[in-house]
Amino acid sequence: MSTESSEQIRDQRKDWMVVHRQQYLRSGGSEGHIMDLTAVGGPVIGTHCLVKYQGRKSGKIFITPLCYGLFAGEVVIVASKGGADHHPSWYHNIVAQPGIEFQIATQAWRGNWRELNAEERTQAWDYLVGMFPFYANYQASTTRLIPLLSLRASQTIPVFNEGDATGERAFLQPARS
Repeated sequence: MSTESSEQIRDQRKDWMVVHRQQYLRSGGSEGHIMDLTAVGGPVIGTHCLVKYQGRKSGKIFITPLCYGLFAGEVVIVASKGGADHHPSWYHNIVAQPGIEFQIATQAWRGNWRELNAEERTQAWDYLVGMFPFYANYQASTTRLIPLLSLRASQTIPVFNEGDATGERAFLQPARS
């Protein structure tokens, strides 16, 4: 997939992403965990978590909503970036740190992450494509192997709020009128 195609997908979905992130954060997780994804080419019921991480260059804190699946007792997220030819920024930031904070619905945790090995990845990938068929299209549109990260909770923490984020991705900034 070209950079232009990736940018087109991001532009088409940015309003939906902004509303989704705000809804999740403002409700304390009671809304936004399960969403109808048909507007962005997904299933009627899609599960989402929030990941909170520090920018490796800026040092700012970011909160990003991502689809997830529970596989083999772990939370698995997909670094697809809509099938772009490069990994998403959040992926680079997470793998630059030993730990992660994540929220599912009204519960949040501090924990660890790991990238799935080849055998685990194959099984988890098939499971996730069954939940979110668009991932198969994303993988088909790029030559890179889309990474899967497993998140494991070790400590309960308070749920996230908008004020926790000191940085915002450009696509999450509200449109200026």
